[in-house]
Amino acid sequence: MTDAPLVAGIELGGTKCVCILARGPEQIEDRVSLPTTRPDETMAGIERVLDGWGGFSALGIASFGPISIDRHAADYGQITSTPKPGWAGTDVAKRLEARYGVPTAFHTDVVGAALAEARWGAAKGLADVAYATVGTGIGVGVIAGHRPVDGLTHAELGHIRPVRLPGDDWVGSCPYHGACCEGLAAGPALAARTGRKGQEIGADDPVWEGVAHALGQLCHTLVLTGTPRRIVMGGGVMMGNSHLFPRVRSAMTKSLAGYIALPEVQLAETFVVPPALGDNAGPLGAIVLGAQALEEHLHRSYAGG
Repeated sequence: MTDAPLVAGIELGGTKCVCILARGPEQIEDRVSLPTTRPDETMAGIERVLDGWGGFSALGIASFGPISIDRHAADYGQITSTPKPGWAGTDVAKRLEARYGVPTAFHTDVVGAALAEARWGAAKGLADVAYATVGTGIGVGVIAGHRPVDGLTHAELGHIRPVRLPGDDWVGSCPYHGACCEGLAAGPALAARTGRKGQEIGADDPVWEGVAHALGQLCHTLVLTGTPRRIVMGGGVMMGNSHLFPRVRSAMTKSLAGYIALPEVQLAETFVVPPALGDNAGPLGAIVLGAQALEEHLHRSYAGG
């Protein structure tokens, strides 16, 4: 670990931003939390922290989204169509890369968490992993071969439309899709449907059946779109209601109906698991992103690119 590069990482969240200077989970040099307020305030605060550190070899940014991750796009490095007031169109990655002149990576917070859990946490040693967060929203980061799975943009699997429970015709809370997975199972959906926060709802409340049903189908979809070797599920709704894990596993198994006959998937207790890195999953994911950016930069340099 002592040979690992010193990397600066930023987890840019909707309510707070965590800046971390580290080589890995056992070598965290500094960790600073800032409130996520207006873009100008927040970006200036991040720069004050990074200016005070200096000496880092790379920078990784794991951000709330949606974001533009295509380096060839005119809006690369920006927050795009977020409902967070004032943040749409905010340049994050290009601004910081230009200021510090080090290899820089920019991706979603859930991809960062997936990378960190695969390297050091609940999916340690596995190259193909999905990380789903169920909280204020539902986001999923998918990695294969230790790298994010990307296309035109990053995945937005929280907005798949699950098959509804028989007799359940609640419209859902997503402003775009109504009863998508996020609109049925995220924290705001629970509050809209019950008038209570998730931690205030008893484990025997019937609302959880629909939540588990939707999340089980999210896991079903992940299994069928590449079969990650493990699904790690975090976020306030999952972590604040431990009774959800067995229900989601059961719902996934029932939904798959034996179609994927792999023992890893059939052993749902070890296939769908909670995170091991806690609040450091996102920030440490930014460290992995930064380290990967440095590796790619060095490879291009050696290759003469």
